[in-house]
Amino acid sequence: MKRLIPSKLHFGDTVRVIAPSRSISIIDKESREIAKNRFDELGLTLTFSKHIEEIDNFASSSIKSRIEDLHTAFLDPNVKAIFTVIGGFNSNQLLRYIDWNIIKKNPKIFCGYSDITAMSNAFFAKTGLITYSGPHYSTFGQKLYLDYTLEYFRKCLMEDNPFKIVASSKWSDDEWYINQDDRKLIDNKGYFVIQEGNTKGTAIGGNLCTFNLLQGTEYFPKVEDAILFIEDDYTSEPHTFDRDLQSLIYQPEFKNVRGIVVGRFQTKSNMTNNLLTQIIETKKELKNLPIVANVDFGHTDPKITIPIGGTVKLQASSINVFIEFTEH
Repeated sequence: MKRLIPSKLHFGDTVRVIAPSRSISIIDKESREIAKNRFDELGLTLTFSKHIEEIDNFASSSIKSRIEDLHTAFLDPNVKAIFTVIGGFNSNQLLRYIDWNIIKKNPKIFCGYSDITAMSNAFFAKTGLITYSGPHYSTFGQKLYLDYTLEYFRKCLMEDNPFKIVASSKWSDDEWYINQDDRKLIDNKGYFVIQEGNTKGTAIGGNLCTFNLLQGTEYFPKVEDAILFIEDDYTSEPHTFDRDLQSLIYQPEFKNVRGIVVGRFQTKSNMTNNLLTQIIETKKELKNLPIVANVDFGHTDPKITIPIGGTVKLQASSINVFIEFTEH
């Protein structure tokens, strides 16, 4: 399938915020104001979908409302990019109701992470549209320490040039939305190379447990010739990550995967470099793949923006790690 690369964002463009997972009603006023200012600074005009404030017993809204807002955003010629409010648990409910011709005929930036992994990868599988595992609208509500996230947001979504990923100097795993002024930063020790190697392929993946929800369906993207970007949140302890990774390995096309990049684990996951290495070493299918961990994406901050369906180069050695997105 031919890849569809959406147009980059430019100063003055209008973007749309939709809630295909949890509702914007759970986002407080302070975070909304900060997010607005962030988009203003980027020169982007925020608009919001019709049903974005609706909320049910699952902190979401009806399938009908969410699908209407999704289709409306893609059909509106004034909207140049679509951002999801936040993650959650149920965006995969929408896949059977999406009019894929609307997406294919109106390619534009679609960005979010976590639960949105189901939609991002399904979009690529069904239409060839490159989507983006990157900041939610809610992410822009951080008052402090967003510079790194914004830097890679710009490089991926506002510029055409290839860009290399350089590890952040510090990271955080705090509940910043509870107290915006009480942030706890952790020194970043840099990338952790589990297995060395050089390769090039298609960036696929995101949140691992959500990505695996697509297995066996028409919405699961081809993983042959892919470099898998996988991460999970604090609920995924080492044994959970292990079996989720094993499930992915059992996919028929996995034998043609070219490399794996693992996002930083949250502290509460209890994952360590030693445990992760043990997990990798138990899987013979991974023996000859370059594998790098502790990369800035996932449920910690800051985070890069990853083009799902884009082209990435990966070079990993004991003295250097090179990750570059060349088509995004």
